[in-house]
Amino acid sequence: MSERFLVLAEGLLGPHSSKTASACIRYTPDRVAAVIDSTKAGRVVQDFLGFGGDIPIVATLEEGLAHRPNAVLIGIAPAGGQLPAEWRQMLVTSLERGLDVWSGLHFFLADDEQLSAAARRGSARIFDLRRPPAGLDVSTGKTRDIDATVVLTVGTDCNIGKMTAQLQLRDVLKQRGNRVAFAATGQTGILIEGWGISVDAVVADFIGGAAEQLTLQAAKDADIVLVEGQGSIIHPSFSGVTVGLIHGTLPHAFVLCAQPSRTRIRNREWVPIPPLDEFIRMHDTLAAPLRPAPTIAVALNTSDLSDADARAAIRETESLTGLPATDPVRYDAAPIAEAIEAFHRSRTPQFASRA
Repeated sequence: MSERFLVLAEGLLGPHSSKTASACIRYTPDRVAAVIDSTKAGRVVQDFLGFGGDIPIVATLEEGLAHRPNAVLIGIAPAGGQLPAEWRQMLVTSLERGLDVWSGLHFFLADDEQLSAAARRGSARIFDLRRPPAGLDVSTGKTRDIDATVVLTVGTDCNIGKMTAQLQLRDVLKQRGNRVAFAATGQTGILIEGWGISVDAVVADFIGGAAEQLTLQAAKDADIVLVEGQGSIIHPSFSGVTVGLIHGTLPHAFVLCAQPSRTRIRNREWVPIPPLDEFIRMHDTLAAPLRPAPTIAVALNTSDLSDADARAAIRETESLTGLPATDPVRYDAAPIAEAIEAFHRSRTPQFASRA
């Protein structure tokens, strides 16, 4: 990957408010030249994210160009996924100066006449990460026939760490000698991994088919497939994509992601989040008719807790669920990785003999 991104995070640079920017900085920091956020200019990203080192924060496009980027990445997701009017001229100028533009918006920049014309003038490219491939179909259960063990992250809510948990587990499992693949199902995962399908931009009937296609592709060169989860089965706005992923991937096992401090669905406070043991039973019931899939571990997001409270939450989760639990970012991800390996060995004797 040869991109050096000038990341647009205007007014919102932070671990929760700029998910795409934060993930790119965490997992591919060498691709980030600078970040645009006029409210934090003059500082470095480490000050606001807790990682990323001395990547500079600048106030304007002109200041950002001094750091020699060759592309602009839209690192935040405005409400509705549309292009804010105040960003348009900056993107036009970037394209005219030959900078590629990468976007995870629901609004496809390449379809915009003004932006596409600017790209032609500057011999630049536009990458719409959410654009689904042509020719998707409904899911048909083909993932029942693959040898690889498929593990899907599911969550008690959105924006709770399902992608991050899988990326952390990918790295640990690879370090432990496993052939593992990460199947990206959202724009940020695609940016990091270099391939995938953003299933929230797929026509509803074909979400399962997209998930099936991703799983089959990932399994070609892997013994363990980690599928990035989306949404939550109790989320009144986004449960459809969650169920589509479950039915399309037909996972062998789940890793449940939760944030101990979050007791209600964010922005839908009328929906309480059930206790984790009940949540696990709900997933058991949902998966059982097509392929039983146990929950084998819990990944907690304790970023808003003190160390003492975080460790207490992990102990309480293990006691309640009887499963290994950890915060795979803050602490060692090995407990979950070991649970995946043990489950994989239990269903694939040939792997156990090689190990």
